[in-house]
Amino acid sequence: MTYRVAVADKVAEAGLKLLAQTPEIEVANCAGKPREELERALAGAHALIVRSETRVTADLLTRGPNLRVIARAGTGVDNIDVHAATRRGIAVMNAPGANTVSAAEHAMGLLLAQARHIPWAAEAMRRGEWDRKRFEGTELRGKTIGIVGLGRIGGHVAQLARAFGMHVVGHDPYLSPERAAELQLKLLPLDQLLGQADVVTLHVAHTEQTHHLINAERLKLMKPTAVLVNTARGDWWMKRRWPRRFVTDASAARRSTCSRSSRCPRTRRSASSSA
Repeated sequence: MTYRVAVADKVAEAGLKLLAQTPEIEVANCAGKPREELERALAGAHALIVRSETRVTADLLTRGPNLRVIARAGTGVDNIDVHAATRRGIAVMNAPGANTVSAAEHAMGLLLAQARHIPWAAEAMRRGEWDRKRFEGTELRGKTIGIVGLGRIGGHVAQLARAFGMHVVGHDPYLSPERAAELQLKLLPLDQLLGQADVVTLHVAHTEQTHHLINAERLKLMKPTAVLVNTARGDWWMKRRWPRRFVTDASAARRSTCSRSSRCPRTRRSASSSA
């Protein structure tokens, strides 16, 4: 029997080759193509592979009467209607450890960009300016980092932060004291963590419990100089309701620009990039 696999989003070429080299598997690569083509491929597909771009809704599932499995090449399955898939007898899988190292390193990269004012310094250099004093920044050593969510990624961030000489505290209602001891960190209630940390980094899945986890009231608990880093999902914060004085440019570390002036703002900053 030949199994047909529909690939909805772009995945590594090496992965596609592995599938194509398996005699019993036929691959229909619909990445970057109109939705209609994906729906046609699903009509005869037994498996569906997605990343983040394609939302697997209950309606889309009706296009695949023979579907038996949906695999997400990444962590989290919040772009898949798991309940609808379960009702249809379709298994849903993910690759929870696939981006652990890259996401953790990305979080530290965003933090370093903010702490050392790298985006703004690079932008000034492009304009032909040389003002080292203005972009002096601050060291991470001795600062307190608060990690919200201590799964694979959050745990790896804790290891990296310790290597920088940072004090590590964390919040995760599901983490055991034994695991916290392994990670060499102190568990705190969320509000207490926000008040103590110089850096807060988010590594939580998007659930009903974490939806709008960070709001205006919780931001007010943070130090005026604190940095907020997000490499998880975007729906945990209520940015539209943040007090204006707390909001700079959430993409500053990626876009190498500053929302208010060529100088790095001295107000609370955030760096955001969803995994």
